[in-house]
Amino acid sequence: MASDSDYAIPPDAYSIDSEFSEPEQKLPKTCSSSSDNELLEKSGYLLKMGGKLKTWKRRWFVLKGGELLYYKSPSDVIRKPQGQIELNSSSHIVRGDGKQTVQLVTEKRTYYLTADSPNILDEWVRVLQNVLRVQTASVLFTQPDVKPTVKGLLTKVKHGYSKRVWCTLVGKTLYYFRSQEEKFPLGQIKLWEAKIEEVDRTCDSDEDYETSRRSLLSSHYTIVIHPKEQDPTYLLIGSKHEKDTWHYHLTMAAGVMGASVGTEFEQLVCKLLSLDGDSCTQVWRHPALCHSKEAITSPLTTLPSEALQTEAIKLFKTCQLFLNSAIDSPAIDYHVSLAQSALQVCLTHPELQNEIYCQLIKQTRHRQPQNQPSPIQGWQLLALCVGLFLPQHPYIWLLKLFLKKNADIRTEAGKYAIYCQRCVERTQQNGDREAKPSRMEILSILLRNPYHHSLPFSIPVHFMNGTYQVVGFDASTTVEEFLCTLNQDLGMRKPSQSGFTLFSDDPSGKDYEYCLQGNIKICDIISKWEQASKEQLPGKCDGTRTVRLTYKNRLSFSAQVRGETEREKLLLMYQTNDKIINGLFPVNKELALELAALLAQVESGDYERPFQATAGQVKSSQAVKQALEKFYPKRYREDCTEEQLRQLQQRLGSRWMALRGHSASDCVRIYLTVARKWTFFGATLFPAKVRNVLYCNVSHRLLCIILIISGTYIAPSIYTALYIYIIHSHQSLTLKGHTI
Repeated sequence: MASDSDYAIPPDAYSIDSEFSEPEQKLPKTCSSSSDNELLEKSGYLLKMGGKLKTWKRRWFVLKGGELLYYKSPSDVIRKPQGQIELNSSSHIVRGDGKQTVQLVTEKRTYYLTADSPNILDEWVRVLQNVLRVQTASVLFTQPDVKPTVKGLLTKVKHGYSKRVWCTLVGKTLYYFRSQEEKFPLGQIKLWEAKIEEVDRTCDSDEDYETSRRSLLSSHYTIVIHPKEQDPTYLLIGSKHEKDTWHYHLTMAAGVMGASVGTEFEQLVCKLLSLDGDSCTQVWRHPALCHSKEAITSPLTTLPSEALQTEAIKLFKTCQLFLNSAIDSPAIDYHVSLAQSALQVCLTHPELQNEIYCQLIKQTRHRQPQNQPSPIQGWQLLALCVGLFLPQHPYIWLLKLFLKKNADIRTEAGKYAIYCQRCVERTQQNGDREAKPSRMEILSILLRNPYHHSLPFSIPVHFMNGTYQVVGFDASTTVEEFLCTLNQDLGMRKPSQSGFTLFSDDPSGKDYEYCLQGNIKICDIISKWEQASKEQLPGKCDGTRTVRLTYKNRLSFSAQVRGETEREKLLLMYQTNDKIINGLFPVNKELALELAALLAQVESGDYERPFQATAGQVKSSQAVKQALEKFYPKRYREDCTEEQLRQLQQRLGSRWMALRGHSASDCVRIYLTVARKWTFFGATLFPAKVRNVLYCNVSHRLLCIILIISGTYIAPSIYTALYIYIIHSHQSLTLKGHTI
């Protein structure tokens, strides 16, 4: 038996240990199961009809890892294959007219294959159908609402062959892989209505193992899976905790309701499931399903290790503290800390996610519900949970039933139940979160009932013209959904058309910004930013700082295009102005004055110079001064004297007055027309430091400016050009092997 350690020998297994077994007992370790319904690898000769020249050619085919490759001969398998047939969930097999020909239909083309005999063709068809069936099932792993119930490294034994495999239970199917990193499974076992049993072990050779310095068999356990009309498969498990976990979840996947597996709580849930959650049954009044003042002594769910069982008991104590301590607004950070601690443990150990739901359902239920209302703080913690992750079957069924029984708009707890129902749907739609809830998210749930808000959280989004827009979102809102809401409010086009998207600032306070990807959740961004701020600024973060979101153009058009809205032009103008005043856009002093005047006309309207020294003249002078500070490059103002600044104001006022009568849209159009004449419009300039050792062999001071230039956004591809300008004292310089 191929295993990292010894175990009780199941009825059909043989030892193949290379060091301690007899030669006649050895079997190849890499041998796969001989069962046709699990075989996923095969090789052999087939005739393939050519694509261009319709002639039959004999090729050696190799099916492995979900790929079908073909070579001229078996000796060529170490070389590059002559071709590859891509198999996926949309591929299918069609029998040809002859008994030895088959059509393999893929997305790109149809392949005609012929075997040497009907029997060989039948073998290929069976294996290919197995692969396509597994390919179809593999699509489940890419869906956000599908996640493994339990997984781990086990030894699988069937027909005397053993293999150490990574097992994953998804729904009612057990998939097994070569390793944890593999994406294509070796095979699958359908569990529905299968017989799941623990094998009683008897060992007559303990002394032999002791003499050979091997571990005792008593530390290993065996579970047998016996599907209907199929041969059994044995799973060898190293610890009792893991065995109990696998036994329970496999039994639930098989649909066996009467089995006495799992904890007392789990067995009660199975009874409720068999009764379809009948509200009149006495099972609901069982003490294990109702509120308890005392701490639990063992977990409510089956967990695969003793360490996780200890964490589950600690988790219950944390939840009790959250539920039993009154919320005090001045000291509300105590509850924030408790909630973040409990939920972070569940994110770190996904095995505890079922556990915390069972604990909260238990602690929010009383045996006499008409006498005692449900504790609101328990519902608040549950409302935070459903926005992060969801439990597995059958606990997701229990959660939905529990929420349905308590949903009531007449009570506070009932309103939280309705909100949780909405959250469950959203989490199933967008998948689990990555980070614990932020302080802002927890405060929103604790201080106001989220039932009254379809989007219970909100955050300001800042624009380059100094304004902002408050946008609402929920626990599962992605950046893409957030942008969709914002664009509707602003009358903007989609990011793929306009180029405008969200940027966040750096939590350390440095002058960095980050473009946010569309599939990331807004709550995760806020939480990770908050955590990074605490780590990078210890002792300085008071908990009130939050991420700053900015709506900016990520890729600029080199020319005005059809469909560009007035709002897009306006924001792009202010974004360009921000680069100008910070010295990241090459304009001379005269052009800078012209552009500043255009911006002043857009923002303040017509400028009129008063004829006498009155309050109006002072007001106008102040307006010009503000426009100069706001729209004129800083580097051109830093070393100016008062007289020079006064002259600048006069020149700006003259240019501003010359624009009298021009509408804001005209000024924006003129501004962007001028700015887009620069070859590198839309580029971002970054100041860079040169490392003397890595790139240059001289000690002179160098000034490098890297321009990342993005091409037309609607083109099929985006071209990036890198320009390095080097200011040097008229000497050639070797840079990465090139003489400049």
